[in-house]
Amino acid sequence: MHGVVVITGVMAAGKSTVAQALAERLPRAAHVRGDVFRRMIVSGREDFTPGAEPGGAAEAQLRLRYRLSAATADAYAEAGFTAVVQDVLLGPELASYVELVRTRPLHVVVLAPDTETVAAREAGRAKTGYGTGDPAEDAWSIEGLNQGLRTSTPRIGLWMDTSTLTVAETVDAIVAGRERARVL
Repeated sequence: MHGVVVITGVMAAGKSTVAQALAERLPRAAHVRGDVFRRMIVSGREDFTPGAEPGGAAEAQLRLRYRLSAATADAYAEAGFTAVVQDVLLGPELASYVELVRTRPLHVVVLAPDTETVAAREAGRAKTGYGTGDPAEDAWSIEGLNQGLRTSTPRIGLWMDTSTLTVAETVDAIVAGRERARVL
């Protein structure tokens, strides 16, 4: 694979782990972590949540994050690296992100494990993306985000139910399915 590979899915779908493993498998690759650009904002950061004001600071910062990661991926690809981008790009944001990336070929991989698998992975990781499980307190729910992925995200690229796959098997399937993953 060469060019840019975008790996997306809900939080705890395995994006970071799979993107890192894919980048390690390729002969010359960089792993572009979208969340790094969010964390670079030291003061004035507004995290995007379901209740964020449309067109507000949180949405503007999310779009900035996407622009920066797309530009970074293009820069790595221009320098001869396969850029493996990993971020949460759901709903119409996925198609918008595809438009931001200039590099060709461009591949999209959507990791779509079932809700139970996401919950188990969330429980087993050090960081938390979903919170306590109390809908009154939590911004995101596993069920809600997973449902949004499946109903509002355009069916572009290679969609994979990775519920029963190991990381190595997932990477093997991405490499084998690279033509189906290619969107441009």
